[in-house]
Amino acid sequence: MVSPNETEMTEFILQGFSEHPSLRLFLIGCFLLLYTTALVGNIVIIALVTSSTGLHSPMYFFLCNLATMDIVCTTSVLPKALVGLFSEENTISFNGCMAQLFFLIWFGSSELLLLTVMAYDRYVAICFPLHYSTRMSPQLCGVLAMGVWSICATNACVHTGLMTRLSFCGPKVITHFFCEIPPLLLLSCTPTYVNSIMTLIADFLFGGINFVLTLLSYGCIIASILRMRSAEGKRKAFSTCSSHLIVVAMYYSSVLSAYISPAFSYSPERSKFSSVLYSVLSPTLNPLIYTLRNKDVKLALGRIFASFSH
Repeated sequence: MVSPNETEMTEFILQGFSEHPSLRLFLIGCFLLLYTTALVGNIVIIALVTSSTGLHSPMYFFLCNLATMDIVCTTSVLPKALVGLFSEENTISFNGCMAQLFFLIWFGSSELLLLTVMAYDRYVAICFPLHYSTRMSPQLCGVLAMGVWSICATNACVHTGLMTRLSFCGPKVITHFFCEIPPLLLLSCTPTYVNSIMTLIADFLFGGINFVLTLLSYGCIIASILRMRSAEGKRKAFSTCSSHLIVVAMYYSSVLSAYISPAFSYSPERSKFSSVLYSVLSPTLNPLIYTLRNKDVKLALGRIFASFSH
């Protein structure tokens, strides 16, 4: 609790990129471009999957969920970051900070869990193609998606609730461009032991275990592909998995860099760079990767463009 001679924090100042004033215009241009691309790309993915009957399969159902997560993730970060780049001082209320933290944890951890579910979907499709439609039934896909959303919402509630129990009595400058666990813990004037332990547990559960399960799925997939006799079959199997593998590698490397390394030595500059990768760049590139490397999505997109041209 806060002692009588201390005042409870009602707002924070987001440092953002104020220590690099020469990069301000460059960053405004980059962030506006990335945000627009992320919104348009992910909305197009959702529109394609919902309107094209050829994309009504488990793989594209999960891709639609991923696109929704990416939209919320970028929207919870970039508008506020852009306000900070346009203004002299970027303040955020305590409640606003907690709301931003909640949505980031919810959708960030949801993406980690969903990527594991998508890896399992590819594993069943390639290793058990004859049983794919029965194993990955619409009912099971719905349960898996609801499980991802609800488990990760609970995770976000736990971490946000623990953060609200802390007292922040100054300084109030968050050395980041959004509210994130590591820089917020540095500002607390009450013990953060429980928060740190719970963060490490979440890192292990959502980062470590999901990463291992994803690797196991792809280990089985690669072994199955190598046993195929047809060169065309091998090429088709690799092409369906390559886009997902690229997304997994990109997302995990940025998230692990942002959340695992600060447990040992927190660096504001490194944390900002890692956070740009997973909260801004990854949601922007995901629809491009899945669109450019997927024949079904390109065909559906082509049909939509053709319908507009007539």
